[in-house]
Amino acid sequence: MHAFIRMTFITVVAFVGLSLHVMAAEPEFIIGFPEDNMSNDWRAAQMREIKAELAKYPNVKFLMADAQGDVAQNVADIEDMAAQGAQLLFLGPRNPDVVSLVVSRLRKQGVHIVLLTRKLNNKNYDTYISPDDFMIGYQAALFLAEQLGGSGRVLMLEGVPTTTTSIKRKGGFIAGLSNYPDIRVISKVAHYSRAEAVRVMGDVLRDGLHFDAIFSHNDAMATGARIVLKSKGIAPGSIPTVGIDFLQETKLAILNGEQLASFTYPTCGKVGVLAAMDILRGKKVKRFISVPFKLVTRKNVQETAPAF
Repeated sequence: MHAFIRMTFITVVAFVGLSLHVMAAEPEFIIGFPEDNMSNDWRAAQMREIKAELAKYPNVKFLMADAQGDVAQNVADIEDMAAQGAQLLFLGPRNPDVVSLVVSRLRKQGVHIVLLTRKLNNKNYDTYISPDDFMIGYQAALFLAEQLGGSGRVLMLEGVPTTTTSIKRKGGFIAGLSNYPDIRVISKVAHYSRAEAVRVMGDVLRDGLHFDAIFSHNDAMATGARIVLKSKGIAPGSIPTVGIDFLQETKLAILNGEQLASFTYPTCGKVGVLAAMDILRGKKVKRFISVPFKLVTRKNVQETAPAF
């Protein structure tokens, strides 16, 4: 009799425990990331980081897409993920004017938006996560101005001109040079692409444009420029070059004296996933989550981890 009572008690406890577990289980979530262009190494790394972090949540279904730099396709991917029931989208808009129109409508339908490093042109988002691109550009300007002794010509390799990252980096750089009237900036667009930077640098050298330093909006373009310089018999180390992202190839270039400096620029994937899960669980998140960055030179290159 006692054994029967004990077994009954254990069964009841197990049933209650199971019931409480079921009650405590989170609902299913669908999160999407309609990426702009994963041929960009940094953006591909961003997607990998987000995918890996979301894999820790068995109740989350993750939708991915690559628009390959096509704004119309990016909009179509956004629409498609919303139609599949995505409650939250990560976005890094290539063209904020176009994407903002779509997002405004989705927000009215209750879709949450987490912006990673690139902003929209309105406030229809839950949170924006990024390092300070303007300040990176500003600090890059001061650093190169010191290297040039306050005079010279800087070749600026721009990213995608419609993105807020490129706009802020350029704006910060120009602002940083405001007290250096003897420094002139020559700006060329290479869309954050290593291959395009190769083409642009080839054109610059062919046209005989003189420059004393390079400010590249990312390190992939800096690498492309370096490839061309080497092919023309020009030592990359003879031209002070500052980039952004700090990749493994950048670390080697700095150690070899072929690139002067870079700024770290985390992909924000882990921070983004934490914010996304808080939002879906009904928790409050900051409208802007600032991610730290730092200048990397030969002085601290060995102690700084590359983005990938």
